[in-house]
Amino acid sequence: MAQCNNPVPVKYFIAILYHEENAFLSAIQMIKSVFGEIDFEGEDHLFDVTDYYEPEMGKPLYRRIVSLEDLNSPQEIVSIKLKCNEIENVSTVNSKRIINCDAGYLDHNKILLASAKDAGQKVYLDKGIYADLAARYKSGSYQPFEWSFPDFKDGRYDKEFLHIRRMYMLQIKEWRKNNTKRKSGGMDNSLSVC
Repeated sequence: MAQCNNPVPVKYFIAILYHEENAFLSAIQMIKSVFGEIDFEGEDHLFDVTDYYEPEMGKPLYRRIVSLEDLNSPQEIVSIKLKCNEIENVSTVNSKRIINCDAGYLDHNKILLASAKDAGQKVYLDKGIYADLAARYKSGSYQPFEWSFPDFKDGRYDKEFLHIRRMYMLQIKEWRKNNTKRKSGGMDNSLSVC
């Protein structure tokens, strides 16, 4: 029989879409108050792969990726996406969003996004949220899939995700070291998920 183990923690990030810098700065403050410290903030990337958001948010639109300092369980993706939706909702002006917060996580071998929209490749999780596998790590880079969003496919975020992955690998090394110490000290804090 296969042994069930708890998942290894993952590195959460939020891809923030916005038109005005003030909206971005406000979003950052709310993200910090809800999720804690941010340990990486990427550069602005012109969001030019669709005009879907422009009637609501204006143009030009930019996307900036930030990562959350603390590692967390991959099971938290639903909660984190719902909190991102709340941040979007409290930021509306005249019933229009001024920011869009796409929550996701990465680990040593994948990037996963949370979505409120169903599609063929997405897996339902809970509370109206789906998991959307966006890329896998292979040969030194994250490789997108045919269904990945165009801006995730064209390489514009590659350096940033690789930087976040390097930070994650250092954090997970420390986590494993601490987790091994707890187990060898007679305290096994793991819970069976089976």
